[in-house]
Amino acid sequence: MDGNGEPLPEAPVSGRKRKAVAKGMQKTLSKTSMLVNFLPTGTLLTFEMLLPAVSGDGSCSPVSTMMILLLLGLCASSCFFFHFTDSFRGPDGKVYYGFVTPRGLAVFRSGLGVEVPKDDRFRMGFVDLVHAAMAVMVFAAIALSDHRVTNCLFPGKAKEMDEVMESFPLMVGVVCSGLFLVFPNTRYGIGCMAA
Repeated sequence: MDGNGEPLPEAPVSGRKRKAVAKGMQKTLSKTSMLVNFLPTGTLLTFEMLLPAVSGDGSCSPVSTMMILLLLGLCASSCFFFHFTDSFRGPDGKVYYGFVTPRGLAVFRSGLGVEVPKDDRFRMGFVDLVHAAMAVMVFAAIALSDHRVTNCLFPGKAKEMDEVMESFPLMVGVVCSGLFLVFPNTRYGIGCMAA
């Protein structure tokens, strides 16, 4: 505002600067939206649906503790496995899914009559292992923040677990989000939009 209370005219923003900012924003948003493809949302939803039935009435009997451990193991395996799936669109327009191996993509159903691409993109690499391990860490951080799980797995350690779980999920989230952005992945596995 000037001395008379009137607003000062704004300095014109150059077209190049505006374009650069828009391009940077677009790149950041597209990379951030890719995080959704790598987080174990489906597995977490399944875990949260099955946990009340598995944990029972909260008495933490040996059977319910074993069931919780089994559920944790199955869900962690699911997180790990799904990071090694990929897909391609065939000449007929259909999407075909497969498992990524060091030699290339192995489709789930053989005899489809469609040629599987031989690109390097469909070979398993170090980035796949990093993403799978991070997905398991994210799942574990969220699953272990549930009191039904920690009370059964660590009986009598509620205070210590509360202290650990105050910062552990946040640390895992920050580290894994950063690593997901540093190690980009172009997999379009089961549940992701095909290329």
